[in-house]
Amino acid sequence: MRSFDLSPLYRNTVGFDRLFSLLDTVGTVDSTPTYPPYNIERTGENAYRITLAVAGFTNEDLSIEVKENTLTLHGEKKATAENESTQLLYRGIAARTFERRFQLADHVEVKGAILENGLLHVDLVRNIPEAKKPRIIPINTAPAEQPSAIEGAKVDEAQQAA
Repeated sequence: MRSFDLSPLYRNTVGFDRLFSLLDTVGTVDSTPTYPPYNIERTGENAYRITLAVAGFTNEDLSIEVKENTLTLHGEKKATAENESTQLLYRGIAARTFERRFQLADHVEVKGAILENGLLHVDLVRNIPEAKKPRIIPINTAPAEQPSAIEGAKVDEAQQAA
């Protein structure tokens, strides 16, 4: 038994629920699907690409959905009359239904998707708003001839005491 009960910590923290949920799942058995295989690559400073191997799938068989920072890729092979009339002796190319989910970081948007040569490329870009980018704040020096607000308050207190 390597499970820890983190529920008492939930009521003492705000905004860390997802962190605790991730900690809860650390010791569990990995049931992540392995089909279809995929790559994640960085194509630029703020650009990324997810590539899935979807041999045998067409544009009509695939769907892409983005909802609340979750990218969902779904594939379902449609049955056709041509497929039903042929008799397969060996099936080595998997054409089973799949669903892959990717958690996107904040400010990551799906730019587009291309299906070529049995590979589905999904391009992502990270657009950080200007308000979130780091800024340099200049430090100004107070002029020597004017007393600062703190010094002015001390002079006022001394005058009131006299």
